[in-house]
Amino acid sequence: MIFIDPPYNTGSENWVYNDNVNSPMMREWLGKVVDKDDLTRHDKWLCMMLPRLKLLRELLSDDGAIFVSCDDNEHHHLRMLLDEVFGDSNFVANIVWHARKSVQNDTDISDAHNHIVVYAKMRRQRNRRLKEDNA
Repeated sequence: MIFIDPPYNTGSENWVYNDNVNSPMMREWLGKVVDKDDLTRHDKWLCMMLPRLKLLRELLSDDGAIFVSCDDNEHHHLRMLLDEVFGDSNFVANIVWHARKSVQNDTDISDAHNHIVVYAKMRRQRNRRLKEDNA
């Protein structure tokens, strides 16, 4: 099992793309702060995540799973990326959890939650059932 909690890319973290990469476009990003005014921040976030997720998939055992924490800013991008790396048939669950205890009274819809997206490396394997009648 692997759990990762990458930067949420809300524009307020001021994360820096800092990898050993060969792409000329990505080399321009190295050492520069990614903030909310950066119109390519989602692209940069995806480029930062893709090689890490591919590596983590290789490190997982065949019966392993990855749990990735995120918020609404990148949830849809993350799901598409994980579908690409792990395959959409290996999606297990989207766990929603209450992110903060303070109550917001300014809206009827709460955004005080985050997600943990779960994918298996090989979800539909043989011999993974506990009982034969569950097949």
